[in-house]
Amino acid sequence: MSKGKEDLGRPGLEANMKNKPEIIKDSYKGSEKLKGKIALITGGDSGIGRAVAVHFAKEGADVAIAYLSETEDARKTQELVENEGQNCLTISGDLKDFDFCKELVSQVIDEYGRIDILVNNAATQYAEKDFTNISVDHLKETFETNIIAMIYLTQKVFPHMNSGARIINTTSITGYRGHESLIDYSSTKGAITSFTRALSAQLASKNILVNGVAPGPIWTPLIPATLDNIEDFGEDTPLGRCGQPSEVAPAYVYLASEDSTYMTGQILHINGGEVVGG
Repeated sequence: MSKGKEDLGRPGLEANMKNKPEIIKDSYKGSEKLKGKIALITGGDSGIGRAVAVHFAKEGADVAIAYLSETEDARKTQELVENEGQNCLTISGDLKDFDFCKELVSQVIDEYGRIDILVNNAATQYAEKDFTNISVDHLKETFETNIIAMIYLTQKVFPHMNSGARIINTTSITGYRGHESLIDYSSTKGAITSFTRALSAQLASKNILVNGVAPGPIWTPLIPATLDNIEDFGEDTPLGRCGQPSEVAPAYVYLASEDSTYMTGQILHINGGEVVGG
């Protein structure tokens, strides 16, 4: 792997990565677990979001992906989804803009008529070794992108969901054990876990299930775009390596499918063997 940051922009262009992530394993076989479902995935252009989109398509779902400005990556994800015989709507915009959130939902409903699965996955991070140097601008951007926009978008999607719908939020191992250089990012991920648990309690009576996935060190564009000295990225896990998006996305399939009908308010930890709180 590269030893430092790559010039990938922010939050990172997968097309320009020197070592590209594995999106789906050649051995993965779909079994129509999501046949006929409609999924909206934020940050769906690359990394974990792309892997989720492709796995969902492999299982028979049509998808819509929201992304910031990485058009090349979004087009590649669209191609991968369409190669599975499914439809893929791509929508570019800033989730921090509440007007865009409303337009995003409107476009998906105009195209598909409903939303069965919402995957809140988009996020940003700024590494800062000295806590006192975290800028107000970066603090605001991290919280507005990672948790405030998530809550607002979920509010707008909810009226278009029926009984049996799923909301799946991407949190992180950093929300449980912290990260010395990602204090504000870790804080937002802890908030996402709390949001997941609280919302699940409110929506359980409506049979709308709300769960989350807490990835450990996963190789995505955000890593070489934002972190220094990543040669040993993930080697401190019990499995001794970082994970690939292909190893995370099946957890989202499980949470979106009929396999998880007796599960809400829970977090799945895909982190290479780290032992963390539940």
